[in-house]
Amino acid sequence: MEEKNINDDNKNAEKIQALRDMISAAETTLQGAKSMLLQLEGKKKTGRRRKTEDADDNEKVIEGTFNGQIMLGTDGKQYPVPANYASKSKLVKGDMMKLSITSDGSFIYKQIGPVIRKMAIGTVNQDTDGNYFVVADGKAYRVLLASITYFKVEPGDEVTLVTPRDLDSEWGAIENLLQKSHEKKEAPRNSGGFKKIDDIFNEKPKHEEMKTTTPESEENNVTRANSNLSAIDEWMPNLDELRKELENKSN
Repeated sequence: MEEKNINDDNKNAEKIQALRDMISAAETTLQGAKSMLLQLEGKKKTGRRRKTEDADDNEKVIEGTFNGQIMLGTDGKQYPVPANYASKSKLVKGDMMKLSITSDGSFIYKQIGPVIRKMAIGTVNQDTDGNYFVVADGKAYRVLLASITYFKVEPGDEVTLVTPRDLDSEWGAIENLLQKSHEKKEAPRNSGGFKKIDDIFNEKPKHEEMKTTTPESEENNVTRANSNLSAIDEWMPNLDELRKELENKSN
């Protein structure tokens, strides 16, 4: 009885292995057929690349955080981010990035964790050193020169600005151009009188002095007005007498 069960188990194992071999052979045949079809159609093979064949074994991957200008790597080093890429991708402070350094020295950046953003409308300005900045919500934000040239904005133009919602940042990214300065009724053009952007960030806000009137000053104004009226009333009888004398002389 036991020998019969053993024989049955062996037969089942052989059948299972035979089926696995058939499936494996079928999959290989199917993959080969697909590859031949793609070649005949003139298309490249798509899908996930195989590390053993296409991947760069010497590729180095570094993750980091964008600070508005550069990437601060987790290894403590700073990595320059191309301004065109940062401007086009509208990167803001706090965005998580991945840098792939290939064996030939190429830097390939990718945004992998964008922070929550907020948008505001601001006006483009330029300081005495030629640095551009955008004033939005009462604050000045630095912007990349690449975004200025890409959108072809000038001082006085109105733009939408993207900034991190939950981080304090001196940098912002221009989202789009809203209105050119020459389209406005009164455009605040730059005459070279703007302060340097660094001075603006370091400057303490000044409070404007409000002119107020006291009850005493209001009372004085009323007194002056009443005195002027009383002087006019005193002259009225004299004017009537002069008018009568002129009429008698003319008769």
